[in-house]
Amino acid sequence: MGGLTWRLAEPSDIPALQAVMAAAIGELQKGFLSPAQIESSRMIMGLDSQLVADGTYFMIEADGQVAGCGGWSRRATLYGGDHTPGREPALLDPATDAARVRAMYTHPSFARRGVGRLILELCEAAAKAAGFKRLELMGTMSGRPLYESYGFQPLEDILDDRGGEPVPLTRMGKTIL
Repeated sequence: MGGLTWRLAEPSDIPALQAVMAAAIGELQKGFLSPAQIESSRMIMGLDSQLVADGTYFMIEADGQVAGCGGWSRRATLYGGDHTPGREPALLDPATDAARVRAMYTHPSFARRGVGRLILELCEAAAKAAGFKRLELMGTMSGRPLYESYGFQPLEDILDDRGGEPVPLTRMGKTIL
C-alpha cells in the first residue's frame, strides 16, 4: 500500500507507541469485546520493551504520523506487555520453535489501510532470515480476520482473566514459506 513507511522502533519512540496501543485497544475492539473486557485487555496487552531492545519491533508511519506498530520475537513469551505477569524471556530454537509475532497495533485512523499486513510481512521476512520455519501469535477477536487472511490457522482458543474480566484470544500458527 502506498504511503506507508517503516523503521525499527527506538527507545525514544516508546511514548508514541504506547499512545497508538491505547487508542487501538480502546477503539478497535469495540463490537468484539464488552467494555469490561476492553479494560481487562489493558493488563494483558501492551508494549514489551524487550522487543525494542532486541531490534525486532517495527514502527509504521503514514502522513507523518505513527500508523501502527508490531514485531516478532525469538523469546518464549507469546503475548503481553512489560506490566503483564508471566512473561518468559528464554530464547527459542529456530530449528524446533516458532518465532512469535508480538504486539501488533494499528492506530484507528489507519485501520484497514494495509498497516497490519505490512507488519506481518516484515515479521515473517525477519523471522525467516533468522532461521525460523514457523510463526505463532495470540490473536484478539478483532485481529483474527487479518491473521486468517494472511494464512494463520487457529491452534487454541483461550480466555485470559489476568486483567479481571476474561478476554477471549486465539493462539494461531503459520508455516513460513
